[in-house]
Amino acid sequence: MATRLVVDAQQHGEIAVWITPGAQIFFPPDVAENGVDLASLVVVRVPDAGAAARSADRLARSGAFGLLIVDLHEFHTLSSHTLARLAGLAQQQHTAIVFVTQKAPGTPSLGSLVALHGSTTRTRLDADTFMCTLHIVKDKRRGPWTFEEICCGPAGLR
Repeated sequence: MATRLVVDAQQHGEIAVWITPGAQIFFPPDVAENGVDLASLVVVRVPDAGAAARSADRLARSGAFGLLIVDLHEFHTLSSHTLARLAGLAQQQHTAIVFVTQKAPGTPSLGSLVALHGSTTRTRLDADTFMCTLHIVKDKRRGPWTFEEICCGPAGLR
């Protein structure tokens, strides 16, 4: 689902950044296969969640990016101070900062400052076709909602 956000940002002329901490693998062919223009995507690899937050802070301060994807994966804790600073920068610079984590269903979000908290599911429909569902459980603007999309899986999921 995060790749869909990148595609939308690119279609609106925004520059997107994907920040990846630790040993998290960012596999360019997968995102390209889902419509992302790799020539326009900035990928930042950092050692841990703290470095990811510092990178997001610096990139947001620049005002040059419309979307920052911070793929925390298994690193799913950030301090309230860090989240508050990033929320302020996002609002000031008109930048969307999206945190992607991997957690068990029902696990709380990163903190109360997170404006949108959801989970995803993937159901195989065919050999390489999946129903991807985004369940938003917290949306400060409109309440819970669901979005579904049929997607072709990347080579690693077929």
